[in-house]
Amino acid sequence: MFRLRRFLKDYKLQLTIGPLCKLIEAIFELLIPLITADIIDNGVRYGDVSYVLQKGGLMVLLGALGLGFALVCQKSASIASQGFGTKVRNALFRHINTLSHNELDKIGTPSLITRMTNDINRLQLAVAMLIRLVIRAPFLVIGALIMAMTIDLRMALIFFGAAILIGLVLFLVMNRSVPFYKAMQKKLDTVSLISRENLSGNRVIRAFSRQDSDEERFQDSNEALTKIAVKAGRLSALLNPLTYVIAQAAIIMVVWFGAGFVFDGELKTGEIIALVNYMTQILLAMIVVSNLVVIFTNASASAARVNEVFDTQPSVQEGKGAQPSADKNTPCVSFEEVSFGYPGSGYALRNITFTLEKGKTLGIIGGTGSGKSTLVNLIPRFYDAAEGTVRVNGVDVRDYTFEELRSHIGMVPQKAELFSGTIRDNMRWGKRDASEEEIVRALRIAQAYEFVQQMPEKLDKRISAGGKNLSGGQRQRLTIARALVAQPSILILDDSASALDFATDAALRKALRDKTSGMTVIMVSQRVGTVRYADKIVVLDGGELAGIGTHNELFHDCEVYREICLSQLKAEEVENK
Repeated sequence: MFRLRRFLKDYKLQLTIGPLCKLIEAIFELLIPLITADIIDNGVRYGDVSYVLQKGGLMVLLGALGLGFALVCQKSASIASQGFGTKVRNALFRHINTLSHNELDKIGTPSLITRMTNDINRLQLAVAMLIRLVIRAPFLVIGALIMAMTIDLRMALIFFGAAILIGLVLFLVMNRSVPFYKAMQKKLDTVSLISRENLSGNRVIRAFSRQDSDEERFQDSNEALTKIAVKAGRLSALLNPLTYVIAQAAIIMVVWFGAGFVFDGELKTGEIIALVNYMTQILLAMIVVSNLVVIFTNASASAARVNEVFDTQPSVQEGKGAQPSADKNTPCVSFEEVSFGYPGSGYALRNITFTLEKGKTLGIIGGTGSGKSTLVNLIPRFYDAAEGTVRVNGVDVRDYTFEELRSHIGMVPQKAELFSGTIRDNMRWGKRDASEEEIVRALRIAQAYEFVQQMPEKLDKRISAGGKNLSGGQRQRLTIARALVAQPSILILDDSASALDFATDAALRKALRDKTSGMTVIMVSQRVGTVRYADKIVVLDGGELAGIGTHNELFHDCEVYREICLSQLKAEEVENK
């Protein structure tokens, strides 16, 4: 947690005023038993009502002042803790957005969500308790011991013995329960993962009638979390009864020995009452300390998880900036002996070399797992090549800033992802000030204009998260339109027409060819019909370049491409007319 203190630098005032106010409240609380003893010994004993009322009024005043200071502390704690949580959450979100796909895949989305919500909430609670109770509780324990010593040193020995025993119980219980709290966080990640998979894949689960087995899987994970929580709870549950037994035993000893001292005239009745009150204060303060230990133990585990994300540095580092080549003959995209492998696995691409001229169309085809999506993901630097160089407009992509590079590229991923809001809002993701005409033009090219016009709200149609209220083909066409609105110089379609029928697919390719002159288009597909009219086709097989050329050239010279063609088309349909 100490490493996260930088997020508290704007709350120094609250961090000072809050504990100070709580300290003053604790001082008032320590004075109450002395006033109570005074009332009993000098007011009640002699029947002096005015003295009782006078001291009683002082107690009320101290209570009111203590309440005022407590409220100031509470407000300071709220401002600091909520502000701290907001800053940590913003910084964490910002840092996550700098990570490459490698790091995101390694940590996992469910775990990141848990860290941004549950873990930061625990840190907020720890900050609030730091201001409200960390000074007050120990001060009450120490103060009560000192006040007991001022009354009678012999009786104070009972207090010291009780405090040591209660502290020993706290140490033993919390030392055993700390590992359980750390394990709970990992189990919570698993529950979050299963919950997310169930919600995002609910249609697949129902399609295969796997609701029962998925519920059983969730229950098993939830029960594992419950078992650890119960074990930690059982240990924590020992705190109150054990501390109460020790404290009550100490109170009995105070009353037992105190009665003898009163009988001998060495102590007054009010002083015994004060000692009992101080013993009660120590008990309550130690219980607060035990709860603080639980809170800070959880917060420590959460802080470690949050710091783990902050410590994770992106493997893809942003370039310093570069100026694209102005030479018209410079290839738009070029791969030079490029190899790439995902962490923990072998090479997904090996020695890929090809060039793509400006304004041309490139088709990329190959079997499942051949590296098609991996290849196009290297162009906008979602990943960095392990070997070789990827160039855009003659410049190594590692020399561009992310904004410079990706402003040239319109990326349409395999999974069509739309965001909650209107169609108009989604269309303006790539160009915030896009006009209605620009949006309509992009929708027409993407073959989405017709179905949008048929909707009563048209561009103001509300889209649910992920576009769940649209069909797969509609989502794909809208994501293509979204990329086109930005008018990129390079358009990458990563198998983004897979849900379209052949007629719509053909119309889309024709519109791209006729209405996007000057735009370089890269089309990834498993359909021969989608790539056959491209100016150049790259054929991948097992991560290696199996062939490159036009449709006719590859059909005659590339065995892999010929097999793909004959598996999808009749022999008489293969040759381009």
